[in-house]
Amino acid sequence: MKLQAVRGFKDWLPEDFVKYHYLIELAREWLCRANFKEIKLPILEKTELFVRSIGEVTDIVQKETYTFQDRNKEFLTLRPEATAGICRMVIEQGLYMRPKPLKLFTIGPMFRHERPQKGRLREFYQIDVEFMGNLTPFYEVELLELALTILKAPLQGQEDPFTLEINSLGCPECRPAFREYLSKALSEQEKALCETCQERLYRNPLRILDCKKEPCQAIVRSLRPISEFWCKACKEHFQGIEELLHYRGISFVRNPYLVRGLDYYVRTIFEIKGKGLGAQDTVCAGGRYDYLLKELGGPELPATGFAIGLERWGLSVFGEEKIPLELEERLNPEIFFIPLGEEAKREGLKVVQGLRERGFKVEALYEDRSLKAMLREADKRGAKLVLILGEKELEEGRIILKDMERGEQESVPLDGLLSKVNEELRRASLSQ
Repeated sequence: MKLQAVRGFKDWLPEDFVKYHYLIELAREWLCRANFKEIKLPILEKTELFVRSIGEVTDIVQKETYTFQDRNKEFLTLRPEATAGICRMVIEQGLYMRPKPLKLFTIGPMFRHERPQKGRLREFYQIDVEFMGNLTPFYEVELLELALTILKAPLQGQEDPFTLEINSLGCPECRPAFREYLSKALSEQEKALCETCQERLYRNPLRILDCKKEPCQAIVRSLRPISEFWCKACKEHFQGIEELLHYRGISFVRNPYLVRGLDYYVRTIFEIKGKGLGAQDTVCAGGRYDYLLKELGGPELPATGFAIGLERWGLSVFGEEKIPLELEERLNPEIFFIPLGEEAKREGLKVVQGLRERGFKVEALYEDRSLKAMLREADKRGAKLVLILGEKELEEGRIILKDMERGEQESVPLDGLLSKVNEELRRASLSQ
């Protein structure tokens, strides 16, 4: 029987990794500019953490988590998202006592047992960003702009495929009235709901607003929006967000039926959607969770954040390309070293290590093949320069340097190789 990867778990080939590493580099650069600090979380957490934070009656906890009992009879869960784990860390490590705001981010895999489709895997990578402190609309809009800036960073003049949608879920003062209205209004049309939403009606009616099936969407469009239930403070807060977005020239869509699938959100929530992704078009999403730390045993500390789905971000920016042309050379060596003969191979170990120690990307071929065949291999690998070391060159203390683009070659002294390589690679870079 042929062994295959687990369904919904993807192998990352070198060309995939180059593409995603490039996106992660851009995200890290912008997050560091905004003074966010990187952290690392365990992949496994106690199941109780997600039950208490995400909500016991959410789809994620009830249907989508990878939960198991270990040898100590303790229930553990592969993390389905990062916010709960960051809150646990902030409490356990006492980070809440540090100067505020706390600005943290982490990058890594999350796990949900969902139906795999384009842009949605069971193991998926997220860039998770969290802000904890005295929240005002200014901080929230700054974070929204940061999310959009990161997503647009690799576009380089291409058409902007992203759309920002925002809404407010209200607060503990005004949301119960909307939830009561929602349960009553949806109960009257229960039979017209899809099977999943009929279950949600009694577990978490807010999730019905997010159903993608047309019969449920038609029912949702007939409902009164949550904005009609906002208290005065929530209404003024959301108006403040909108005013600042207009002031910054940030385009957005006010989506009165936007919800999030986690119980801890309050007030501002948002999604950034990408074109061409089908039903799973949310590339980035987040919002406020002012009471989560307190509910997990920590202090009351307002917070907000967002997560970027790395695979969906890549699809939005690069489409179905295996690897964009501008990133392809990251897979290629700068220098291809060809030693001819046993003595040249031994000396070549020193030459290659010396070049690598000085930062050059070098591929060496220690094989008994013809020079012509090895030059074809260098061309196939996309090398800019080829170094050829034979018996004659060894005796003279020299090495042949061949420019693959120009097809020209010259013999250079071994002790002057570094400066010559630097010169040739700089010239090749300027000519592109």
